[in-house]
Amino acid sequence: MSVRRLHHEQPESFAFTPENLAWAERKILDYPEGRQQSAVIPLLWRIQEQEGWVSEPAIRYVAERLGMPKIRVLEVATFYTMFQLAPVGTKAHIQVCGTTPCMLRGAEELIEICKHRIAHEPFTRSADGAFSWEEVECLGACVNAPMVQVVKDTYEDLTPESFNALIDAFDRGTPPTPGPQNGRQFAAPEGGATTLTDPSQFTNRPAPTFGQTDDQAPVSVGTPKDTPRPEQSKSDSPGARAAEGKTPVKPEDAAAAAPKAPGTAS
Repeated sequence: MSVRRLHHEQPESFAFTPENLAWAERKILDYPEGRQQSAVIPLLWRIQEQEGWVSEPAIRYVAERLGMPKIRVLEVATFYTMFQLAPVGTKAHIQVCGTTPCMLRGAEELIEICKHRIAHEPFTRSADGAFSWEEVECLGACVNAPMVQVVKDTYEDLTPESFNALIDAFDRGTPPTPGPQNGRQFAAPEGGATTLTDPSQFTNRPAPTFGQTDDQAPVSVGTPKDTPRPEQSKSDSPGARAAEGKTPVKPEDAAAAAPKAPGTAS
C-alpha cells in the first residue's frame, strides 16, 4: 500500500458553503446520539466535492464538528485512496481505469492523451491548473471499457476522439451526461438485444411464420402451457392402500390394513 501524506502546502482554513453546511448538519442527524462519528466519510467526501481535495484544515473541521480526535479523521482520509490529499485540477481530476479489461480496450491511449494534454506525470496539474489525472484500479463497469471517472461520475465506452471531446467539454464547463459516450444504453449490446428476442417466450402468442408480422400471428387458445395442474389430495393410510390392492408400507401396518368387522371401531 502506498504511503499517503498531506500536501506540503495547505490553506489557512476551511468552511462549507451554506448549502453544504445545511447538508452536513442533516447528515449528522442520520446517526443516533453518540454515533455522529459515523458521518466522517460522508463529510470528507462532501468536502472533496466542494474543494476537489481534502486539506488539513478540512480534517480539523470534521474532527471538531463530529467531536472526535483529529488523528482519527486523518487515519480515514489517508487510508482511503478515493480521498485526494493534494490540490487537483479545478475543472476536472480524471481517473483513468487501467485494469485489464480497460487496458485491452484502449486505456493506454487515454493515458497518453492525459500525458500530452494535461501533464506527463499523474497527480500533476496542467499549466493552467484546470486538469489533473491519475491511473486507478477497476471502476466496476468492465463491459463498458474503457472508462474514466470524474469525482463520482463515470464516462464509459470511450475512444480517443470521444475522450478528447470529454476534456473539451469540461474545459468549457459543460460536461456531458455521465454513462456510455457512444449512444449505448447502459451495458446493453451496442446494436440492440441479441438474445431473448422471440416474443412468444414472453406471451401466449406463437412466433409469426415467415412473411407474417407479430401482430398477424394467431392467438393461442386454451390453457397456457405453464398453468399448473390442480392439486389432488390423496390418502396414503394403510386402509386406503389395502383398498387399492397395494401392500402395506410396513409389515406392522398389515393389521391396520385388514378389513374391519361391522360395528368395530377403526
